Amino acid sequence: MVSRDGLIAVYMMASRRHGTLYIGVTSDLTYRAWQHREGALPGFTKRYGCKRLVWYEPHESMVQAIQREKSLKRWPRAWKTNLIERDNPLWDDLYPALVNPPLPSSFTDEPPPPPTRSSS
Repeated sequence: MVSRDGLIAVYMMASRRHGTLYIGVTSDLTYRAWQHREGALPGFTKRYGCKRLVWYEPHESMVQAIQREKSLKRWPRAWKTNLIERDNPLWDDLYPALVNPPLPSSFTDEPPPPPTRSSS
């Protein structure tokens, strides 16, 4: 799931809700999504403004991820839309949560207590 460089994943970028879709595969999802958002990659996503990460699926290996990407690219658009909307019904941009994951519910603003010394 995590390569030496980052998260191996198949992902979908969109221009807007129900807009143009791009399906890709990468070994570093955070960096690749940033590249699409910033327009750093020439090509389809830059040309059509696909800057919103709307869906991704982690994989254990690039071989698995590439197979899944090829499969998804053959799907009808309605199936891709259903896949996105199953987990992300409003087509929110998932990039902010990817780079700044939410804190665990047990987190508080108070620092943890200092460790205690054993008297051994």
